[in-house]
Amino acid sequence: MKYTRLTKEQLEELHYDFARFLASQQITFDEWETIKREKPHIAEEEIDIFSDLVWEKSLEKVEFLERIDSDSINCFSFQENDAQMISVLVSDKIVDLTTPNGFQWLEKNIHSDKVQFYTGKKKLVEDRKLEIFNLICQGLQVSDGKLFKSLLEIKNQIENK
Repeated sequence: MKYTRLTKEQLEELHYDFARFLASQQITFDEWETIKREKPHIAEEEIDIFSDLVWEKSLEKVEFLERIDSDSINCFSFQENDAQMISVLVSDKIVDLTTPNGFQWLEKNIHSDKVQFYTGKKKLVEDRKLEIFNLICQGLQVSDGKLFKSLLEIKNQIENK
């Protein structure tokens, strides 16, 4: 298994897709019920294969990831062969970026020496989807990229002053 098995809740959400997957394996509903009862290891293998297919298709579409902690924001942009990262670190311990007040503080103090920007770029030598999956496992979430683009624009403005 390349990724992780889908949870019971995720499988329930995808039950129509799973039924189509089983049909593509020429497994009927009755046969599936028998497999689950009499050969649970085979049933688990089928669920693992389906889980990997779902992850592959989902990860293929991911372009942006982000994670907001109390003192940092980490955003990633993924292209086909490389990934770009932008991080914002806040050294003021009373600020909590996970709150609306923390974000307002960041907007007002973006040029302060208590706010540091870091960027990086890396070639994706390994599997792009696996890189994204590993970051998701570390707590990053798929995003629309608005925060990444905004932070990159702010960083560029700061550098061009």
